Amino acid sequence: VLIHRPDGDLATPPAQRAPALAVLTGRRIGILDNRKPNADVLLEHLAKRLSERTGATVVHTATKNAAIPCEDQVLGLLAEEVDVILTGTAD
Repeated sequence: VLIHRPDGDLATPPAQRAPALAVLTGRRIGILDNRKPNADVLLEHLAKRLSERTGATVVHTATKNAAIPCEDQVLGLLAEEVDVILTGTAD
């Protein structure tokens, strides 16, 4: 008889979030579009409004599809190029 433990292995603790930015004036805003329907519309509108209000520049990046996590390489490049990333899903 083979018995499996239902609790499984312990996971590593989640990554710490970066500290919040005090202002977005002159910052670089990254949009990470996961290609869910209408996510691009929401993110583009939000980034445009923030850019108009703060003078921030916008960098747009898209993942291959919503079912696959974003590649570490893409996240690494975004982390070097932008100060804050907007992402989300919408249907």
